Amino acid sequence: MPASPPSPDSWRAKVQIVDLFAGPGGLDVAAHWLDIPTDGIEWDDGACTTRRAAGIRTTPGDVRGFHPSDFQKATVLAAGPPCQTFTVAGNGSGRKALDEVLAFVKQMSAGEDVSAALSRLSDERTGLVLEPLRWLLAANTVGRPYDAVILEQVPAVLPVWEAVEEALHAMGVGYKTCSGILRAEAFGVPQTRRRAVLIANRHFQPKLPAETHERFHRRGSPRQTAIGDARSPCIGIRDAVRLGPSVSRDYEFEVVSNYGSGGNPSARGRRSHTEPAATVTGKITRNRVVDFAGRDRGRFSSSEAGLLQTFPHDYPWSGRDIGQQIGNAIPPRLGVHVIAAALGLPVDSETLDRVVAMSWSESRGALAR
Repeated sequence: MPASPPSPDSWRAKVQIVDLFAGPGGLDVAAHWLDIPTDGIEWDDGACTTRRAAGIRTTPGDVRGFHPSDFQKATVLAAGPPCQTFTVAGNGSGRKALDEVLAFVKQMSAGEDVSAALSRLSDERTGLVLEPLRWLLAANTVGRPYDAVILEQVPAVLPVWEAVEEALHAMGVGYKTCSGILRAEAFGVPQTRRRAVLIANRHFQPKLPAETHERFHRRGSPRQTAIGDARSPCIGIRDAVRLGPSVSRDYEFEVVSNYGSGGNPSARGRRSHTEPAATVTGKITRNRVVDFAGRDRGRFSSSEAGLLQTFPHDYPWSGRDIGQQIGNAIPPRLGVHVIAAALGLPVDSETLDRVVAMSWSESRGALAR
């Protein structure tokens, strides 16, 4: 009797993620909650130390020194390349080289070797945004295209992701794609952080995840909530840090920041404890907490800064430059929504609320139970 044909959804049974530029584990924490195995490549010693302390599978090194054949079980490619040359807080060399980068995407898609040209960029980090495409093309060349793709970066990189979409379509292996800007606070993250994402899948047409929470509006600005809108209010700073047992902040306070929110200079300054934080960056430990009587209440601990990124309250931050590790990561809560959109999985917001509040050890697979 002939064997039954495989189910159209059988690819989901073997999902495994290889995460380029994995950092301290933002996307890996999201996958941990979803009970999806990951392999993370990371070169930073501090981030690798944190990952080891958390028990997350890690390959130390530069992604440019690896190939898809080194991770043959991976069926999903994820990447959040370094953003320093593209962010408005950085040196801007990536934004200035955007036309060159877009031309490189076309050349790579056509099979050309652009490594020599990349070496001539004023900042080598700019070229790292093309590493995911190198991996995608290499995987396709050896006949093992990834089932799904997840890319994220700062908003200025959206034109690059749109060019990568065209390259994926040109591969002829059925990739269906979407891309756009996601606002972190609209997915329950207690900070205003904007990310450009690309989601692709070979088996169905993905869509950007639907917002679950309201977008943040500055105090005094009009809200435009539609009648019947089921989104929850965005989450404030104090409600987020209350998940951690180390410091009690049951008083009213403001967070004073010298950094803009999402690149918007008008968003600099102060945020009330009832509002989401400004974008969490590597300078998060410089922010001051001031109560309404004007008294300085110190800085955020590593645990509190991690909670603003939606890491577990007891996540084992370790090694050097912990503030930078935290600021570089994708918020795990946002990561859950992006992974779920890429794989066609449902996400229940109330269950996710409970999981975000769990300890690191008890949260494994909690969204898949």
